[in-house]
Amino acid sequence: MRGIVLVGFMGTGKTVVGRELASRLHWEMLDTDELIVTRAGKSISCIFSEDGEPAFRAMETGVLEVLMADNTASRVIATGGGIVLAENNWSLLRTLGRVICLSADPEVIRQRVRTAPDRPLLAGTPEEVRGRIYKLLQERQEAYAKADWSCNTNQRTPAEIADQILARFKSGE
Repeated sequence: MRGIVLVGFMGTGKTVVGRELASRLHWEMLDTDELIVTRAGKSISCIFSEDGEPAFRAMETGVLEVLMADNTASRVIATGGGIVLAENNWSLLRTLGRVICLSADPEVIRQRVRTAPDRPLLAGTPEEVRGRIYKLLQERQEAYAKADWSCNTNQRTPAEIADQILARFKSGE
């Protein structure tokens, strides 16, 4: 295995599962959102409000290109939920490793992200947030389906999810 790239909607567990996988494999763990915040010197919310979503999406692609330039180490990469929206990102994602989509039911996602401070796409009342989650999941469904494999994270611990991912890859799939 040359690398594992975790994609999926916010709140599906990409970062926490990524940390678990990296720890078990003794690989480096990278989070594209964290890399963007470091490079931009401001939070994702600030990027969205000051520069707009298109600028943030361009930053996502830029981070993937930087990772490609140094694609020698085995690593786990957790991505932002919308990184799959740019078609040109798919070749970069696939070159970085096996692409696994983590998924969860909309209500599970809502519960997980309800207190998250830096989720600009989920601002608003609980009803607005619920509606936006359903809408974004529907809009992104086709993009997420391009992953090499998908794993549902409902009611499962990061350790259980990591077990399933590692078993899948050890079996040669």
